[in-house]
Amino acid sequence: MIQRFLDILLSGLALLVLSPLLIPVIVALRLTGEGEVFFVQQRVGRGGQLFGLYKFATMLKNSPSLGTGTVTVKDDPRVLPLGRVLRKTKLNELPQLLNIFLGDMSIIGPRPQTQRCYDVFPERSRQAIEKVRPGLSGVGSIVFRREEDMLHTSSDPERFYDEVIMPYKGALEEWYVAQRGIVTYLKCIFVTAWVVALPGSGVVWRILKGLPEPPSELVNHVNFQRRRDAWQ
Repeated sequence: MIQRFLDILLSGLALLVLSPLLIPVIVALRLTGEGEVFFVQQRVGRGGQLFGLYKFATMLKNSPSLGTGTVTVKDDPRVLPLGRVLRKTKLNELPQLLNIFLGDMSIIGPRPQTQRCYDVFPERSRQAIEKVRPGLSGVGSIVFRREEDMLHTSSDPERFYDEVIMPYKGALEEWYVAQRGIVTYLKCIFVTAWVVALPGSGVVWRILKGLPEPPSELVNHVNFQRRRDAWQ
């Protein structure tokens, strides 16, 4: 109940405060690219139910049918010029404040996935994730903030995503569900703000103690290990 109250309060305030930024972005999107402002995609939410997740449009309309489908890699040619800026700064995620205010999502929780990506999670991860509202941010999205860079360096991005990233991301989301509470909620908000300001920081490992150990393929990834080592 406390978390839901904070979700309504903080998302409402954020929409009000950020309106001077959101309006110019809406106008710019309308006048550039394909003229689309919002992209609504079906994602898996609480209880395994689908809901429409709002984002600013950053990719070609038919991008799910092109290239790597719902998996986006670094320098993906399907991303529009303005979309690159919005994705890098995470401004494309701001319309999800509406999802939070309406109750589809929380500020903090497991990142909502498309059905295709959700089905890659191990069964135990899916059972845990379905217990809570998905989040604008969360442990999985913080740890994998540079996910597109990791996929870009892989010789087989889809295999790396399905067999390495998603199982570990599922374990992180299981950790969150087991540890959920107002303290974890507030810690995740703090860490999210920190990594937005300092994208290369590994502060998550210092603040959120006891996170599951990553698999060897991630430990050997330079971009992942460098951030982790800085705080261990």
